[in-house]
Formats: sequence, C-alpha cells, structure tokens
Amino acid sequence: MTKKIGYLGPKGTFTKLAVDWAFPNAETHGFNTIPECIDAVNNGTVDAGVVPLENAIEGTVHLTIDYLVHQVRLPIVAELVVPIEQHLLLNKDFKGELGDIEEVLSHSHAIAQCHQFIHKELPQAKIEFANSTGRAAEIVASSDRSQAAIGNVLAAKEYGLKIARENIHDYPNNHTRFAVLTKAEEPMRPDHESQSEKTTLLVTLPTDNPGALHQVLSAFSWRKMNLSKIESRPTKTGLGDYFFIIDVNQPYDDALFPGVQSELEALGCDITLLGTYSVFNMK
Repeated sequence: MTKKIGYLGPKGTFTKLAVDWAFPNAETHGFNTIPECIDAVNNGTVDAGVVPLENAIEGTVHLTIDYLVHQVRLPIVAELVVPIEQHLLLNKDFKGELGDIEEVLSHSHAIAQCHQFIHKELPQAKIEFANSTGRAAEIVASSDRSQAAIGNVLAAKEYGLKIARENIHDYPNNHTRFAVLTKAEEPMRPDHESQSEKTTLLVTLPTDNPGALHQVLSAFSWRKMNLSKIESRPTKTGLGDYFFIIDVNQPYDDALFPGVQSELEALGCDITLLGTYSVFNMK
C-alpha cells in the first residue's frame, strides 16, 4: 500500500525536495503551513509529515518546535539533512536587468539566508514574504510584474522560471534539518543508509532554582553523553519561564537515559522524550 507523506508545500519547496529524496515512491500532499502539515499527520490525513526543523544559517524553525510542544505532540522518527542552494528566479518573460526588479519574494528564512546578496545586488527591491519558497515561485510564475523569487532548482522547473543568479545564499555550508513525524506503529524510514543516531528531549526546569541548568547539563556530562544542541524556548506561561530542547547524539537506551531522567526528576525537572531516530544526509 502506497504511503501518504505530507510536506510544507506547494511544489518546489525544499521540503518537497527532501521528501522526493527520502520517500520516492510515496504519495505526496503539500500543505500551506507547518501547522497544517502537522495536523494532517495527527488526524490521519497522511501517514507521515516532513517539516523543517533547523537551518545552518538561520537556526531553529521555531514554529515547528513550538507547535510540536504546545499543540500537537508527535514523535520525531527520522531526520533528513538537505543541502540548501538558493537561486534568484525570474519569470521567463522578464526581459530587464537586476536593477529593474521591484520585489523579491520568498520564505522569511530564505530571505534571511540571502541578506547580503539582496543588500548588494537588489537594494531597490522591496522584500515580500511568502509561506514557502515554492509559493513565492508560484506567485512570480503567474505575475507580469517585475518580481523575483528566491528558491531552488525544483521550484524553477515546476513553475517554468529562469535562474538569473545561482547560489545567492550568504554562506556556502547551508543545510536544513527536516523532521519526519508520524503516529504509525511502524515508522517510515528513508531507503538510505543513516549516518548517525540522535535523541531529542524536552526539559522544563523548576522555577527560580539557582544553578538548575548547570545541574541538568551535569547529568549528561558525567555519563559522557554528547549534546549537539541545547536551546531555550518560552513556556508561554509567563515572562522568564522557559523549557529546553536538548539533542543527544545517541539513541535512547535502557541504561543511561533512565538514569538521566531520574536525576533530573529529583531536581524537580519535567522531561519528555520527543524522539529517538536515525539521521539521513542527502548528498
């Protein structure tokens, strides 16, 4: 039976690029926003969803994390790491020069990844934000205005756009992490070799406890558990109240992790497993 995969759409987004690589035989469904995609997984419209988690240049996609924590708790069952190449895309009928471009459209993260190019090459252009790079390409393709989109080769192909400038992102080592989410008992895994294993935890510290974060990190440190990321996000319960997202570079086990959990609970912390999963790198 063909599996249904939801992604941040429409066609031509980097999320779609990740889905096509990881699940080439799946039936794909694009959604306008990250919450819509996550909701579709939760209500069974699709079997799994792929949403952006973090970009190497712009950092965490906070909408994804906050929605998973505060609205819909779905386990992360795999991570896809995709190289990101941003290009300046124009309607094939556009005959002007770069100086004639009046607007640049794209997702906020894509715009941020190309700030220097826009600043130096398109200082006259007004910046407009779209829900995704694919949506920006779709708008430019159907417009007769002096607009440009920032997106990938797939978007150019899908919407018949021409690439005016290649690789306009400010830093060369540009990658995005995508989370694969599902409620299925047998999680979908890409048909590729994984490069590493990871576990993501949600930790909420007790209020006004001096040194609490140091004690949390020590629980991992003395067990020689390597943390690749720790990030705070507001709990949305009051100013100064935060939870922490912690990525541990190893799979969940029945020895070290229960010990960490017991130690943190003794400190008054709440700890939740958000996922233990394999990491797959798209070359």
